[in-house]
Amino acid sequence: MDAGNDLREFLSSRRARIKPEQAGLPTFGGTRRVPGLRREEVALLAGVSVDYYTRLERGHASGVSETVLEALARALQLDDAERAHLFDLARGRRTTTRARRSSPRQVRPGIQRMLDAMTGAPAYVRNGRMDILAANRLGFALYSELYADPRRQVNSARFAFLDPRASTFFVDWERVAEDVVAVLRGEAGRNPYDRDLSDLVGELSTQSDEFRIRWAKHNVRYHDTGSKRLHHPIVGDLELTYEALTFRADSGLTMFSYTAEPGSKSEESLSLLASWAATIEHPEHVSAHDPD
Repeated sequence: MDAGNDLREFLSSRRARIKPEQAGLPTFGGTRRVPGLRREEVALLAGVSVDYYTRLERGHASGVSETVLEALARALQLDDAERAHLFDLARGRRTTTRARRSSPRQVRPGIQRMLDAMTGAPAYVRNGRMDILAANRLGFALYSELYADPRRQVNSARFAFLDPRASTFFVDWERVAEDVVAVLRGEAGRNPYDRDLSDLVGELSTQSDEFRIRWAKHNVRYHDTGSKRLHHPIVGDLELTYEALTFRADSGLTMFSYTAEPGSKSEESLSLLASWAATIEHPEHVSAHDPD
């Protein structure tokens, strides 16, 4: 991963999706040589010179102010996740020391005890690289397909793109795939020198055309709440709502918990899953294995 290339490609991809009329600019007919906005049009909307914006789009963000970044976010009509990503990419270019910070690999005992106390809802904790570091008994049962290979580190992104069972397990696989890549893109912006993340992206890019195509889009989005449809091999179809919770004391870790609509078939299936979970072998602490 290269912060300069990512900044250049992110800015270019965002302006390519905006038509002049969407930005309130006049159009005079004729054929435009580029999709979306031209560089000079973005510069006009952001209130900077064309030369300055061109330097930014070439990845030269040294010295760029928050005021300019805010103006670019407005000009390019970025949503909250995209705006945060722009700031992260610019920050990565201004960093002089390339500290190789890795995402957390384990959770504190207190977090594990909290997970274990949640007996009625599947829950797990992952890092920004999408390694599942810990889960409660019901969470382990819900995502048992991901734990099928004890030799590999449990990773949602690797399962989604490299395991043939994923397209059956995730009913809305296309949406899940877009979400996974968007999460990894956001993490790459926040932590561009994480070697483990770079290795994961490289592995997925070389082994999955589906991942590589989506990675090139530079899309980012928040993954805080929503619904997910799963086809579990034991209890069948489940439609669940998830909520995400971050830990202020453990930067980079996120807990996801799942619930079903009261009185729904999915609630019944979740109860069946809990019964099945009580019969299967479950380690005292479900955690990610060491990398290969």
